[in-house]
Amino acid sequence: MAFPDQSREISPQRKMGRGKIEIKRIENTTNRQVTFCKRRNGLLKKAYELSVLCDAEVALIVFSNRGRLYEYANNSVKATIERYKKACSGSSNTGSVSEANAQFYQQEASKLRVQIGNLQNSNRNMMGEALSTLTLRELKNLEGRLERGISRIRSKKNELLFAEIEYMQKREVDLHNNNQYLRTKIAQNERSQQQMSLMPGGSDYEVMPNQTLDARNYLQVNGLQADHHYSRQDQMPLQLV
Repeated sequence: MAFPDQSREISPQRKMGRGKIEIKRIENTTNRQVTFCKRRNGLLKKAYELSVLCDAEVALIVFSNRGRLYEYANNSVKATIERYKKACSGSSNTGSVSEANAQFYQQEASKLRVQIGNLQNSNRNMMGEALSTLTLRELKNLEGRLERGISRIRSKKNELLFAEIEYMQKREVDLHNNNQYLRTKIAQNERSQQQMSLMPGGSDYEVMPNQTLDARNYLQVNGLQADHHYSRQDQMPLQLV
């Protein structure tokens, strides 16, 4: 029975082992928090092993990005810090450290000044100024940048114009519909007023809705309302002769 070659089954990635990662700030918040927890635990473990195996005085202080404190010390953090201050005060390297820091900041400031000058020159070139020092290739690149910028500006302007035209067209349709509705209402009101004016005797007589007619189309007596009221004393009694 033939056995497969096990060396072929092992992928090259497994032989290479764990790859290196780029040391920079992790942008993803979740991944950054997970990496902080893992590496913090590893750092605390290494500090403990160093203090036990080598009988060294170790003090470790870690602050998270949220301000939470994590520390480890085989003796005492405060005592280790006091010992560190005494060691630094007695050394003669403080001047060299400050000089190195000053030199570093001077270099960084000079780099920033150069970058600011380049940006200012680029802005002047975009405005059509200080073109005498540019070569033909640089002028062609500048022309291409300007044309691309102008095309983007024109496309954005046309987009805004089309949106404004579409809005005005919709507004015109709405105003036209409202105008037609108002014209219809005015015509209906005029027709109703004409019908009321054409009704015969509409303003001279009023027939009470409670009045009823008898068989001869006369109003009943109890349906009439007299304008004058007489008392019982004014009525003369009838006498039989």
